[in-house]
Amino acid sequence: MLLAIDTSAGTSVAVVDGPDRVVAELVETDTRSHAEKVGTLIAAALAEAGIAAGEVDAVAAGLGPGPFTGLRVGIAAARVFALGRGVPVIGVPSHAAVALDADGPVLVVTDARRRELAWTAFAAPAPASLSTSTASSASPAAPAAPRIPVALRGPELVRGDDAESLFAELTAPGAELAGALRVDAAVIPAGALGLLAERLRASGVVSPALEPLYLRPPDVTLSAGPKRVTA
Repeated sequence: MLLAIDTSAGTSVAVVDGPDRVVAELVETDTRSHAEKVGTLIAAALAEAGIAAGEVDAVAAGLGPGPFTGLRVGIAAARVFALGRGVPVIGVPSHAAVALDADGPVLVVTDARRRELAWTAFAAPAPASLSTSTASSASPAAPAAPRIPVALRGPELVRGDDAESLFAELTAPGAELAGALRVDAAVIPAGALGLLAERLRASGVVSPALEPLYLRPPDVTLSAGPKRVTA
């Protein structure tokens, strides 16, 4: 069983079993209560799935893009849960979860606040290559490998006033994303995030890095040297 957590928009927690089955998924749309809600949602998701924390063998963390504070809450929660269980953490770009199993190219859009939108363009998901260990244990009649979204561009920021013209240009006939479906996501579905994490794990392309996808510099930065004090 894998526990998936995303706080890049609202707060979403899920338990998945393998690359195609979501056992439980809970969502809180409030974008300012991540720290207060994430622990409660984790406990509720495990209870709804009917499993104990000890049955979780991996944790998936949504890496954003998303606001600095909210995004860090989910990643920290994933790290702490995984550390307590002694299991790996799998970082997954949050927008990729929205594009999972799409039938064609997708333009995933989320609210970046400050009158800006964050967006990523995805090609139609491509079949993942199974890892050597998975392939060797599969029978000749095993189903085709699950598909993985492929990012063509982004994540990037666009001002809200400029979004319509940019997206129209990107999806115009003859453009690289011609006919792409735009999906505005208020919350990243942790169930899809977990399924994608399981598919990445099966394909053997999981990265141990958990680098958040921040699209803006932090509001507060450390000074280059000691602060000067004058009398």
